[in-house]
Amino acid sequence: MAKRPMCLLCFLMVLSLGVLELMGIPLIKGNPLPLNVQEQIEAHPGSMICGEVEQYENTEFSQSVYLKKTYLIHQSKKFPIENVRIFLKKEEDLKPGMRILVKGTLKRVEGPANPGGFDSQHFYACRHIYYFMKNAVLQKKTAVYSGYRQLLLEIKESCRQILKEAAGKDAPVFCAITLGDKQELDPETQMRYQLAGIIHILAISGLHISILGMGLYNLLKKMGLGIWPAGIFSLGVMLQYGIMTGGSVSTMRAVTMFLIAMGARITGRIYDMMSALSVTAMMILVESPAYLLDSGFLLSFGCVLGMGLAVEKICALAEAEEKKWTKALVSPIALQLVTLPVMLKFFGEVSIAGFILNLLVLPSVGVVLTGGMVALLLGILSIPAAKLVILPARVLLLFYEYLCSLAGRSGWSTWIGGEPEIWQIVVYYGFLIIVLFMGQYIKEQLRKKKAVSEETELSEERAEAGCWKLYAIRITAGIFLAVGILILGYHPAGSLKVICLDVGQGDGILVETPEDHHFLIDGGSSSQSDLGRYCLLPALKSQGISWLDGIFISHTDQDHINGVKELLEYMGKGLTTIRAGYLILPAWAERPDAWRELAEAAKTAGVKVVTAVKGDELPCGKVSFSVLWPEKNATGKDVNEEAMVIELSFGDFQMLFTGDIGADTEKKLLAAGGLEDVDCLKVGHHGSRYSTTEAFLEKIKPEMAIISCSSTNTYGHPSPETVERLKAAGSQVEYTMKNGAITVETDGKKLKIGRFRKKR
Repeated sequence: MAKRPMCLLCFLMVLSLGVLELMGIPLIKGNPLPLNVQEQIEAHPGSMICGEVEQYENTEFSQSVYLKKTYLIHQSKKFPIENVRIFLKKEEDLKPGMRILVKGTLKRVEGPANPGGFDSQHFYACRHIYYFMKNAVLQKKTAVYSGYRQLLLEIKESCRQILKEAAGKDAPVFCAITLGDKQELDPETQMRYQLAGIIHILAISGLHISILGMGLYNLLKKMGLGIWPAGIFSLGVMLQYGIMTGGSVSTMRAVTMFLIAMGARITGRIYDMMSALSVTAMMILVESPAYLLDSGFLLSFGCVLGMGLAVEKICALAEAEEKKWTKALVSPIALQLVTLPVMLKFFGEVSIAGFILNLLVLPSVGVVLTGGMVALLLGILSIPAAKLVILPARVLLLFYEYLCSLAGRSGWSTWIGGEPEIWQIVVYYGFLIIVLFMGQYIKEQLRKKKAVSEETELSEERAEAGCWKLYAIRITAGIFLAVGILILGYHPAGSLKVICLDVGQGDGILVETPEDHHFLIDGGSSSQSDLGRYCLLPALKSQGISWLDGIFISHTDQDHINGVKELLEYMGKGLTTIRAGYLILPAWAERPDAWRELAEAAKTAGVKVVTAVKGDELPCGKVSFSVLWPEKNATGKDVNEEAMVIELSFGDFQMLFTGDIGADTEKKLLAAGGLEDVDCLKVGHHGSRYSTTEAFLEKIKPEMAIISCSSTNTYGHPSPETVERLKAAGSQVEYTMKNGAITVETDGKKLKIGRFRKKR
């Protein structure tokens, strides 16, 4: 670092931010606004705010507006609250740079509620947004606005329209690649690209900036412009391009490093990638320290760091330095090794197929990007010409889709390693640093050997001894890497874990047995859309679960099955490598359409469909599932009252899952005499007043009761009467709507409760 002072300065800056965070100064995590301002907002959430429009977008239900330089107005006092995202009740004619006065309800941006869930709180904190304003009503707006920023928006919209006409159904992909606009990109397309490990080509990155920036610079040079005019013009264009495409952290990193590289070329200075990377990181972190724990920041900078520090050393270990094709294969593996903990920490999985597919895709991405950009320019004059020039790029996209489909059909395209703990990440990087030192040693030895061999001939014995030494180092490095990866993917077993996910108004329970078997009990919501994609899949991946032994369905109301159905459809379409063994449905004589549709989705996904009735047992190692309801003659006409009731047993621990049964079924269960004391109750029907009766509780005597419902539901769940009955029965009541996912962990005797979202 002595030769690279910027790298040392960057390291010290990162270290300082970490120390300040440990001292309680919330620069990276949390809300850095003054405490009195936070208290003022909590006390008066309905006050008016004033801010400057930065950008806006129209959604299906409202107009979303990002305000900067915002302040809260209360009793003629102004409290600065940085940036705010507001949701207007009706669409307004707004332009960037306008100052507007709005009234609505301020609410703090919430963190994730489930394992693996998207951390919107941290995402917005990177952008200095700590509060949303819902149901906002515009009070006043200024006539003055930023003509420059409005022009950029209009240019972007014009480009979007040109691509729609020129690229047809492929327009959303071209909009993502050339404009950084993913608004209309099909979610399934994103999932396919992610599964194949080529999702990075759908974001503005260093590859895009270098192709466009250097392409423009070289074109201007060939047209006769000198270094200074060509360089300065290229710098200006790429800077505006970065702003127009949204200014994501990967774009900011790429544009800034391009500016430094071009500045070095113009002034005749030497460009050092690691120093440029350090300067760029410091610029971004000074503006927003929260980026230090942002996935986009860590992956973008991690890839460049890998190219600068790891690629040559890993290639030396793999004997790939002199072999072009071998080096091309080893280089992406080196980058993956550097970013592996980041990928697992934020996404729970890593694409294995990406190692191979990137070798086929990356050399041709320039054709797709250039085709899209040339089509944009030609489209100003002639749409038919734009359609013609973009055709080769569209053919390549078909090839990419074919590769993604191949990856999706295979069961090995991703490794679901789960979310590692901090200690696992530290140990892994410790092992990786040792391996890189080994690679550096081999690189130096090979250089010395080459220098000596040119001057004198080494004896055969010395040469052979040297080769054996290098082989031993390579084998040791391989062992270190293998152990590091195993540690990173290690998940301790030995206890039973039941995770009641926060699915809003619905149910979704994940069961992990001591022998590493996994089950899902229901999975649906009437308040959250795309539950399979945004809740169930991330939760499974974060726990390192790639195989579900069984999926129990208590009954077929949508708030119990729509997420499961979505998950099964993803399996059938090859959009996830997670698989399941059995779908277990209640054995009703009359099967509603939802039952049949779910069964059909399971069969398409290769999941076996079985039915269960009262008396059925499913032993699974030390854990067993007992079906207490429905009876053999159940018709299925009343899906709530004939829902599947399951008792889980492990050692001295019992937990009861009652679906949406009401008082009538509870009476029948009491009369049948199959109930016993349980340690934990998954409260029936989301805490409805018509279930969980006093007589029922007196029989089962649960020490703990978990209620799953939404804080904004219109049914009045949980009913105050039901909560009172639970407390009177001596139960500790937990709510997913308050604390997010609730985890019950036991060794068969002692019970431990975990709340995913801690109370503030």
